[in-house]
Amino acid sequence: MFGKMLSGEASWKNLAGPVTIADYAGQSAKLGIDYYLKFMALVSISLGVLNLLPIPVLDGGHLMYHILEVIKGGPLSERTMAWGQQIGLALLFTLMAFAFFNDLSRLLGPLFNG
Repeated sequence: MFGKMLSGEASWKNLAGPVTIADYAGQSAKLGIDYYLKFMALVSISLGVLNLLPIPVLDGGHLMYHILEVIKGGPLSERTMAWGQQIGLALLFTLMAFAFFNDLSRLLGPLFNG
């Protein structure tokens, strides 16, 4: 889905943050423990997959560093790793801010749209 968002095949409005997740958790809990546990499993799997993205501050980024070290035949420089960490943090914070913005838009949109 993330790839489809990058290519424009899916809307960025599909990205949800903590407010939407909490809302859906509450809705699923009202349907019963079975629905709630299935929803929590889906959220957990989604976070696990997100953690494997090749962004340096995530586990997928650490795997990427190890692969690059194998290809290079030695460790990456401290400067390269520091730049990667900074870029990774910037990407992650941007993604989180966008998800939170979508949450607020969903929550406050009806107030401003009548």
